[in-house]
Amino acid sequence: MQVVANLGGVPGKDCRGFCKYCYFKKVKPIDALGCSSCPPNKVGCPRCREGVQEAGTEFQQPFTVVNQVQSTLMMNPIRDNNLKINISGGGDVSCYPYLEDLISIFSQWQIPIHLGYTSGKGIDDGNIASKFINQGVNEVTYTLFAADANLRREWMGDKNPEESLKAAQIFSESVDLHAAAVIIPGVNDGDVLRNTCEKLEEWGAKALMMMRFANSYDNGLILRNEPVVEGIVPHEPMEFQKLVEEINKEFNIRVTGTPLGDPTIKAPFILSNPEYEEFLEILPEVTGEATILTSKIAAPFIRKIFDKISPDNVNVVATKKDIACLMTKEDLEVLDLSDIKDSVILPGRAFVHQMDAERILSQDGIERVVGYGPNTLSVDGELSSGMTEEDVIEHELSSFIDLIQAINFFGMRRQF
Repeated sequence: MQVVANLGGVPGKDCRGFCKYCYFKKVKPIDALGCSSCPPNKVGCPRCREGVQEAGTEFQQPFTVVNQVQSTLMMNPIRDNNLKINISGGGDVSCYPYLEDLISIFSQWQIPIHLGYTSGKGIDDGNIASKFINQGVNEVTYTLFAADANLRREWMGDKNPEESLKAAQIFSESVDLHAAAVIIPGVNDGDVLRNTCEKLEEWGAKALMMMRFANSYDNGLILRNEPVVEGIVPHEPMEFQKLVEEINKEFNIRVTGTPLGDPTIKAPFILSNPEYEEFLEILPEVTGEATILTSKIAAPFIRKIFDKISPDNVNVVATKKDIACLMTKEDLEVLDLSDIKDSVILPGRAFVHQMDAERILSQDGIERVVGYGPNTLSVDGELSSGMTEEDVIEHELSSFIDLIQAINFFGMRRQF
């Protein structure tokens, strides 16, 4: 269990400036997108207005952060070896002006500390890492980008890249450092990526998460800010997965990718692999008929599973969007409705209001019923890196049970 110490903070402001590749750059005000959390007859709610833009709030005062964590611990008095305080926020953790004070306070509680996502751009003296380790920090999630000071300076706006890399090395040598890198073709892939992995392996880092760069609406930039970087074409999904697999084979660290994949445990969608077919027998019978709308990355995996358990009742249709939870109504407007059954299941986290979906998907004169499935059907490398194969299988089985129940509820019964 990890109790979050939310520092607050605004992307681009509380991180010493945007990185060149940051997907919050150039974000423009948007109308409410619509989602499953909206009221039934109204498009718009905090999730699909402010939430999707992660506008955030100013950095909070340390006493506010401490009080919030204390309240959480009092309401959930769990004490075991897995309990940690996860210091995180909308800004960069390393740029929080009271970080040393906060860690000093938490260290007195004798609960291990996880420094959540930080780029290290706020570190002016790499030796601070040793102090944090002595005060109970035993896990760090670190956006490295590259073990190349010049690239960090150019692409991340890191004013002291040698010091932030020094801190990354100290953390790696003593605690669990999970490195992360947005992979930009021609910038930090190829030899640069392999040099970074060599350094991480040499330092003793725990893992590397490779994050595919997004630069277009179809990639997931739904805040009217494409392209983030002019002239850069991101890796194709399967090309990116192949790169993740290659790096995983070459280096002795846990390598995962988002959105694809986790070569160590064959995630996401372990259940789509033939050797795990026996687990599909646990799933309930599919009695309804429906079309599952999803992303172009997830569609082939989901299709494999339903081709085994219900080839006649369910078809899977891919939109142009790479990530299912970033689908919007615009993705539905370009679909061929002749492929769509009378009942449709949307991803639970898609940014599409049910009212909009039913209107758009009924434009051919067939009045279709639309429902939402579970929020996720599997996990990407960001989550699976901290999970076992059994954890992912359990998550997928639970999610597919929920999905089948949605199909059976919303799906039109077959007429015999």
